Amino acid sequence: MITRDLRLTPSASAKKLEINHHTQQKSSTSSETNSKEEVSDNYRKAIFTKRHLFTLAGTFLLLIGGAFSVYMLQPQFEEMNLSRMNTIGGMILLIVGSFLLIFRMSFLAYIAKLFFQYKPVNSVTDEELPTCTVIVPAYNEGKQVYATLLSLTNSDFPAEKLQLIAIDDGSKDDTWEWMKKAKEQLGDRVSIYQQPHNQGKRHALYRGFNLATGNVFVTVDSDSIVEKDTLRNLVSPFVTNKDCGAVAGNVRVLNNEKAIIPRMLNVSFVFSFEFIRSAQSVLGSVLCTPGALAAYRNTAVMNCLPEWINQTFMGQPTDIGEDRAMTNMILKQGYHVLFQRNAYVLTNIPEKFSSLHKMFTRWERSNVRENLMMSKFAFKPFRNGSKSGTRLLLVNQWMHMLTAYPLFLIMIVLLVSHPILFISSTLLSILIFSSLPVFFYAKKYNISEAFWAYSYSIFYTFGLFWITPYAMATANRRGWLTRELPQKK
Repeated sequence: MITRDLRLTPSASAKKLEINHHTQQKSSTSSETNSKEEVSDNYRKAIFTKRHLFTLAGTFLLLIGGAFSVYMLQPQFEEMNLSRMNTIGGMILLIVGSFLLIFRMSFLAYIAKLFFQYKPVNSVTDEELPTCTVIVPAYNEGKQVYATLLSLTNSDFPAEKLQLIAIDDGSKDDTWEWMKKAKEQLGDRVSIYQQPHNQGKRHALYRGFNLATGNVFVTVDSDSIVEKDTLRNLVSPFVTNKDCGAVAGNVRVLNNEKAIIPRMLNVSFVFSFEFIRSAQSVLGSVLCTPGALAAYRNTAVMNCLPEWINQTFMGQPTDIGEDRAMTNMILKQGYHVLFQRNAYVLTNIPEKFSSLHKMFTRWERSNVRENLMMSKFAFKPFRNGSKSGTRLLLVNQWMHMLTAYPLFLIMIVLLVSHPILFISSTLLSILIFSSLPVFFYAKKYNISEAFWAYSYSIFYTFGLFWITPYAMATANRRGWLTRELPQKK
């Protein structure tokens, strides 16, 4: 299983890591097929405990109960809707709600159309591959950074073209010791550096960018593991597309067997990356290159590096959202930002609710800030060719934010005035709309894991609905929020 195979213990050797990764094929076409089959095979082995079965059973009972309640309460729903139509406020609510539903469904159909047009770029030959610098910033990762560095050096990428830089951002645990252990084992294949004190991920990356010598810069989080062919697949678009300025990797969850939250999010990640970002890639406008795995053309980075490191929001230095900020600044230069479905990375995510909502809050605050930044150039002639698709992606982002407060208030009002009707109709909506990610995951991987999409939708709707409005209200706040998690053992 993926978690056990890829999360190496400190005593594991590079050879052990190589055995756990799938064998790279010579053919670039078969490379993507084998990579997809390997991930599919691994995830097909997922184990269901009694706790997992209980959670899924509870999910289906809630959804079926909600659908049955809507059927049984039809007279009450009709009465409520008729009473609304007799008031101006009710009519406005009906019109606005219908517009939002039509917009959402039309946008989803547009994304689906783009998805079917998407094809990842096949890996180029060793001779064509550009020189590459991989930068791994680390903070309180302990032995996991060791496994990350081993997986990178085990990549099927010409060693003479690969520069690996690891930077300890003033960790308070034994991260530096594990970096030194990796250095002892890997020798000149890795260079390690230590920040004098914790300055944040952006500053660690900044130091790495200035030390980098490759034509392509790759950033990898220190709690992540890459597949054997990930790096070559990730950087190949820079060879085949001169307009490519950045490439987003395909992020999956590494600790998906350790807790229910990672298991749910793994299914969500598949839909977010392999469906949404595939569609965005067709437009050359992936909105965010993930910190877990991203690649950048060196000239594109150096062109915006001073602005990026000195970025501020409402007069305060920005210490979050470095990945979305870099993506925006590269798009602004006229470059395309693509997604490589065949470049897999497995990364750890929070296993507890307290850490998860902090991570989501940080992401949403970054979205607020960077949507504002993107709006400053997206409606100008920022690059050649069609820009309407990119602008529509931004409009959809704004629709999500602008409707956050009205929907939040409507939710509270309905929950107080018509609790049974609201909860039952919400559960029915989850059953309907979550079926798309369920079907998508089941089609690509396996059906048993796909059902976690239903559980995640219930969890998010009733447990994390407040994240977006809260993040908008506190967008000026600084802080990583999850950087001070208990140190890993």
